[in-house]
Amino acid sequence: MLIKLIRFEVISKKEFQMIDITGEVENAIASTGLQDGIVFVSTTHTTSSLVVTEGVECLERDVPEHLERLSPKNPPAGSNWGWYHNRLLDFDGRLGYNAGDHIKSILGGIQCFFPVENGAMVRGTRQRIYFCEYDGPLARTVLIQVMGEGKQ
Repeated sequence: MLIKLIRFEVISKKEFQMIDITGEVENAIASTGLQDGIVFVSTTHTTSSLVVTEGVECLERDVPEHLERLSPKNPPAGSNWGWYHNRLLDFDGRLGYNAGDHIKSILGGIQCFFPVENGAMVRGTRQRIYFCEYDGPLARTVLIQVMGEGKQ
């Protein structure tokens, strides 16, 4: 049984950015020699997510715009609600300012997994794995865990 954890860094250049990491996941599978099993991908950050969707530019625009409508960085002017997190945090003395980004992460999810068969990730022909940054630009860590049977 092969079990291996790979870490890699994703560097965003914008506050909100979708970065296609499908190639990095495929390279990780190849580098481990995994033949049949599963690949598990996770972000280690609470203001980012992993999204599996069709790899087209129009969705790379639609997803961020829709998530911002669902969970805006700041409540609309004149609204009667706010973010409780956006304040001085009494438990650690830091300023919370990014509640909307944390909620985007919850909506997007922080993990995905795919079966691996004959050394290749089994996914739909248009499925791509995106790392979504909501609070950038930042350097972030993504974990890739492979488990299964490897080359002998």
